[in-house]
Amino acid sequence: TVPFRRLLSRLSFLKSWFFNPTALTAATIAVAAALFALSPAILSDIELNWLDLRFRARGPIAPRPAVVLAAIDEKSLAAEGRWPWPRSRIAALVDALSRDGAKVIGFDVLFSESEDDPRLALVDEISRAVDRLKIDNPQLKGLLRESRKAADHDRMLVSALEHSSSPVVLGYFFHMNEASVGFPLAKADIARRFEAIAGSKYPLVYRDPRAPPPFIKAYAPQGNLASIAKAAASSGYFTVASDADGVVRWMPLIVEGDGDFYPPLSVLCVWHYLGKPQLAVRSGPYGVDGVQIGKRFIPTDESGRLFINYRGPPQVFPTYSISDILAGKLPKGTFKDKIVLVGATAIGIGDIRTTPFGPLYPGPEVHANVVDNILAGDFIEKPRWSKVFDLSAIVALGLLLGLVLPRTSALVGLVFSGVLFVGYVLGAYLLFAKARIALNMVYPLFTVAATYTVLTLYRFLSEERERRRIKQAFQHYVAPDVIEIMLKDPAGVRLGGEERVLTALISDLEGYTSFSERHKPNEVIGVLSDYYANMTEQVFAVQGTLVEYVGDELFALYGAPVTQADHAKRACDSALAMRARRAALNEEWPKVGRPRLKARTGINTGNMLVGNIGSKYRFHYGAMGDPVNLASRLEGLNKTYRTEIIISGYTADQVDGAFRLRELDLVRVKGRGQALGIYELLGSADLRLPGPHEEMLGLYHAALGLYREQRWDEAIALFRKCLQLRPEDGPSQLMEGRCLTYRETPPAKDWDGVTAFETK
Repeated sequence: TVPFRRLLSRLSFLKSWFFNPTALTAATIAVAAALFALSPAILSDIELNWLDLRFRARGPIAPRPAVVLAAIDEKSLAAEGRWPWPRSRIAALVDALSRDGAKVIGFDVLFSESEDDPRLALVDEISRAVDRLKIDNPQLKGLLRESRKAADHDRMLVSALEHSSSPVVLGYFFHMNEASVGFPLAKADIARRFEAIAGSKYPLVYRDPRAPPPFIKAYAPQGNLASIAKAAASSGYFTVASDADGVVRWMPLIVEGDGDFYPPLSVLCVWHYLGKPQLAVRSGPYGVDGVQIGKRFIPTDESGRLFINYRGPPQVFPTYSISDILAGKLPKGTFKDKIVLVGATAIGIGDIRTTPFGPLYPGPEVHANVVDNILAGDFIEKPRWSKVFDLSAIVALGLLLGLVLPRTSALVGLVFSGVLFVGYVLGAYLLFAKARIALNMVYPLFTVAATYTVLTLYRFLSEERERRRIKQAFQHYVAPDVIEIMLKDPAGVRLGGEERVLTALISDLEGYTSFSERHKPNEVIGVLSDYYANMTEQVFAVQGTLVEYVGDELFALYGAPVTQADHAKRACDSALAMRARRAALNEEWPKVGRPRLKARTGINTGNMLVGNIGSKYRFHYGAMGDPVNLASRLEGLNKTYRTEIIISGYTADQVDGAFRLRELDLVRVKGRGQALGIYELLGSADLRLPGPHEEMLGLYHAALGLYREQRWDEAIALFRKCLQLRPEDGPSQLMEGRCLTYRETPPAKDWDGVTAFETK
C-alpha cells in the first residue's frame, strides 16, 4: 500500500509540474515556433489570404502614366472578328502605335505558328504555272508579286516589326515540365527551342560560387516564329507564378533553361524604355538578390521572384480598345513616350488570372503592374530579418499572455488578448500599407489565440473538474442515435466501423437562407422542425437511417445498420416520397403563412466506412468516405441542371428498371478524376407522363447523343424542340446554351463529352 501511495504521489507531482500556466505557455510557444519552422500548407494558405486582405484593405493606388494597355477586348472582337486576327491587322497595330510615338511596344501574345492564307497558295500555284508555261509578261509577274505580298500576312508583320520606330518586345512562354508539353521532347529538340530564344537571355549574371542560387528552372520554351522573333527588338517570357491556391502574387524575374538565364517581358520593356542600360542578375550566398537595370535594383526572393505590388482591381491602368486604335479614333499622341502592352482582356479568350484583387484579372494587367513596380521602385519586400522578427513576435506575445492571463479575471483576460490580437493586426497592416514590408501574421496571431485558449481551458478545467466528469458521463449515455444499438448490443458501442456498400442520400433546402434572414428565429426553427419531422418520416418508412441534420440539410443512409440488399431502391423510394410530401406541404403551408419549400437531393451508392464515428467524448452512428462526398456533389449539381433529384450512375445500375430515369450528362466533379454518368430520378417505373413530356424525354436522349458527337447545330435544334414541348425544362436549357458556346468556341480535340465542375 505504501509503495502504491508513493507512486500516486509522484504522478500527482509530475502532473502539477507539467499542468500549470508556465509549462502550458512554454509548450504553446514551442508548438507555434515548430509550426513556423515547418510552415504547413494550410497555415501558409491562410497567410497568403491575409496578404490579399491587406491589398484590398489598402485599396488602389495610382499607377505612373508611362504604362498603358492596348486591349483585345470585347469591343475589338466585335469589330475585328474572332481571335486570332490576321497578322496584317497586328502589323497595322504596330504601325499605328509606332507612328503615334510609343516608346516601347510589348506583346503578351504568342505568334508561334505560320498564318495560312489560301490566297497565298493560289498565287504561288499561278506563279508556278506561269513559269511552267514560259509566259514572259512583266505586268503579270509584277501583279503576282504584289498579290503575294498582300496575302503573306506573316511577312507584313515582319516588315512592321523591322520598320517600327518603337522597339517591339515579343512574348513567349515556358513549359515548366514535360506534362505541360503533353509529350516528351528529345534533348535535341529542347536545345533547338532554347537556341531560338538565345538572343533574349540576360547578358550578365553575377553568382556567388560558394552557393549556386535556386533559380526557377524551365523544361522548354514555346517561342514565336523565327522570322517574327528575329524582326523584333527583344523577346521575353510572359510566364507567371501562381501559388498553391491559384492566385498570382509573384513574377519570376529569372528563369533558368539549358544553362542560360532569361528575363520576362516586363523587365525587357523597362530596359528598352530606359535606353537599354546594363542589365544583370545578382545573387549572393543566400540565393538571388535581384535584377539590376542600370541604376535601378529590383529585389526578389531567394529564387528570383518579385512580389507584385498590385495597383488595384482590373482597369486601374489606362486601357484602349485595339479597334479604336486601328480606326484612328484616339487623339494624336495618346501613346507618345508610353510603354504599350498589347494583350487580351476579353474573358472569352482565356488570359484571365486570379489576383489578390479578384478572380477576373486580365493577364496583360499583371505585366503592367510589374512594369509599374519597376519604374516606381515601390516594391513590397519581406526582408531577410523578417523571419527573426516573426519568431521574436511569437515568443514575446506568448510570454506576455502567459504572464497576464493567470493573474486576471476571465473578462480582463479576454479584453487584453483581444487588444493584443487587434493591435498586431493593425501594426502589420500599417507596415504593409505605409512601409511596404510584409510581416507574417498567421503565426504570431496563432500564438495569441492558442495561448489564450490553452490558459482559459486550464482555468476552466482547474475550477470545473467535477462538472467536466458529469458532462462526460451525460454525453455517453444520452446520444439518441446509438441508444437502440446499445440496447441490442452494448459491446457494439465502440469507435471504429466497417466498410460496406451503401447508399447515401443528401437533401438540401433551396433558398432557405433568405427565408431565415427575413423571419424571426422562432419562426425559422418552427418551420425547419416541422419540415424535418415530415421528411424523416419518409426516411423511416423504408427503414432508412437518419444520420444527421446540418442546418437545412438532411443526410440519410440506406443499408446500415440493418443489412438491406435493395438499399439503392429504398433511397430512391424515399427521395420520391419526400418530394411528394413537400408537394403536399406546399399546398397546406401557404394557407397559414408558411413558405413553399423546394429541395435538391443527391443519391449515390458506393463502398463507405460505417459505424460509430467520433471520439471518446462524443460519437454518433454514421458513414464517411468518397461516396458520401459524391452524394453531396450530386445534390449541388441540381442547381446547375435545375432539377430536383440526381442519382449517380452507380445507383442507376443498382435500380435498373425500377424507376423512370433520364440520363443528364457525363460529369467530373471536384476532387474526382473519373467521369460519372448522372441521371434525373423522375418517378417509379410505371410512371406515365403527359404526352409532350414523354416526347421531350425521347428528344433529349437523342440530342444528348448528338452533343457528344459534337454535332452542335443538330443538337441545338433538338434541345430547342425539347423546350418547345416543355419550356421550363432546366437540363434542355443548360445543354442548349452549352452547345451554343461550343459551336462558337469548340472544345479541345481530345474532348470526351465530360463536363468538369471545379466548384463544390
